[in-house]
Amino acid sequence: MVIRPAQSTDLEDILELAASAGTGLTTLPNNPETISNRITNSQQALSEDIKQPGSECYFFVLEDSQEGKVIGTSALVSAVGLDDAFFSYKLSTQVSTSPDLGVYNPHQMLILGNDYTGATEIATLFLAEEHRGGINGHLLSKSRFLFLADHPERFSEKIIAEMRGYSDDNGFSPFWEAVGKRFFKMDFAKADAVRGLGSNTFISELMPKYPIYVDLLPEEARAVIGRVHADTAPALSLLKKEGFTHQNYVDVFDGGPTVEVQRNAIRTIAHSHIVELVAGEAGDNTLPIMISNRKLEDYRCIVAQSRIEGDQIVIPQSLIDSLGLDAGDTVRAVPLFNKRRSSGSKKTQ
Repeated sequence: MVIRPAQSTDLEDILELAASAGTGLTTLPNNPETISNRITNSQQALSEDIKQPGSECYFFVLEDSQEGKVIGTSALVSAVGLDDAFFSYKLSTQVSTSPDLGVYNPHQMLILGNDYTGATEIATLFLAEEHRGGINGHLLSKSRFLFLADHPERFSEKIIAEMRGYSDDNGFSPFWEAVGKRFFKMDFAKADAVRGLGSNTFISELMPKYPIYVDLLPEEARAVIGRVHADTAPALSLLKKEGFTHQNYVDVFDGGPTVEVQRNAIRTIAHSHIVELVAGEAGDNTLPIMISNRKLEDYRCIVAQSRIEGDQIVIPQSLIDSLGLDAGDTVRAVPLFNKRRSSGSKKTQ
């Protein structure tokens, strides 16, 4: 299993994944033109000498190299909201009191805003159902953090993730039915598809600018604010272990939570090490180690059963080849499950 940048030849496989994702995964639309443009834009960003984050999007795939097939996708958006407004609802509290009546009423409100403008977003995480479980989901998600660590100038210090909100097996979103549908006059699947094409202008044109009192929403809608889709729960759990927290921001369409963390506080980044590759067999007492080749256009990331000893890591020559490197080259490595490295080793960021 190899993480690498998406290529135009991956289009058919990616569209197959998009079709299986269903409603709600906005950043992976089942649209050939949109996906093709995303691949092209990613390739262009990887080829440029960038010194500060802009609107670039880096699009990665997980390839089963034995089968020659793409089985998962993930992405990094350098800075959201620069070319097109990035909207969120902030769940805030307003208190109404009447001392004379002895009444104290806290009310939650949804306030539309652009507070995350300029933040880096991790997005487009999707893994084919038959390949879920084991290390694949961890590799697909965490490999982006190694890319962030090696190319920090391309990204913001604040990292966010919009988590897919709750909808049932038929694509019914209680939050959308209670809020968005009243202003957009279309069903959830259509609105989600429009947003997936890459423009949020229609949100600023149609969404109400005034706060929405949560108490006025149906109970079914209130119950799913900040709740994730069943397929997204494992991804949210993984991000929480990496240090991401929910600061009461939710998606304007499905009410799913947006989580955030400071880049250098991400556990995978903080625990990673730059080490030298040694060709050979690691022997006993090994762990799954995630290894990136630290490159841009030719970025590769894999998992090897090994251990980090001092400033070296021993892996088979075949895996060194899959990274596009030679023995003696340096890589960034980290235990996939945040295990401690061997004693006496020296950390290098």
